[in-house]
Amino acid sequence: MTFHDLHHGDEPLLLPNAWDIGSALGFAAAGFPAIGTTSFGVNAATGHPDAEGASREATVALVRRLAVLPVYVTADIEDGFSDDPAEVADLVAGLGVAGVNFEDSRGGRLVDPAIPAAKIAAIKAAAPDVFVNARVDSYWFHEDDTVDAVAARAAAYADAGADGVFVPGAADPATISQLAASIPLPLNVLVVPGMTVAELGRLGVRRVSTGSLPYRVAVDAAVEVAVAAREGRPMPGATSYADSQERLLEFARLERAAD
Repeated sequence: MTFHDLHHGDEPLLLPNAWDIGSALGFAAAGFPAIGTTSFGVNAATGHPDAEGASREATVALVRRLAVLPVYVTADIEDGFSDDPAEVADLVAGLGVAGVNFEDSRGGRLVDPAIPAAKIAAIKAAAPDVFVNARVDSYWFHEDDTVDAVAARAAAYADAGADGVFVPGAADPATISQLAASIPLPLNVLVVPGMTVAELGRLGVRRVSTGSLPYRVAVDAAVEVAVAAREGRPMPGATSYADSQERLLEFARLERAAD
């Protein structure tokens, strides 16, 4: 199946989001057919706040290395890291990824939908096979957060050539169902506490992303190990050092074979 096909299966595509090589290797070892990156996780791992454009170099370096894995990779490129549609298109065309996640906000505020639409059109002209997942941040930032307003933005991005629409922050089942019915492209949402992927699928969702949750849980788990050691509590289970090392050795073999 192609990456596009994965959005039209019997159940939604569950997309885990990695922030470095190790997390991506773990997701690949768990059998996920596609892996996304998380701009929050990539930014946080390098000591930067999210959504300020600082993740460009780290994201490019990460996804180019992940290209050797036998999975589809889709990159979170924030707002494209540029105001120039041609520059955004050149960036995407050179990434070698199956897809990109592209947001329509900056600095915590929505931008005129004509701006991301122009970038989407440029991406599709330069890299027509790349799955462009257009992120609508209305519910994320509680700005114009109505189904009609989101659907209008989604329509503009669909007209520009987007392949999917991501609406983070949409969590109410009735709202999700209305969005799925109003948006003519595969709908992507974040994982919703208390709802399974299958249940989201029955609402019309076609892709479910973990977003930055795995990164944040990993940090909490790391802190918990240290606190448990300090307090004399049992250590949690984990993938062995030997297995973790073997994943990295196999990754190095894949990289050498690709050179």
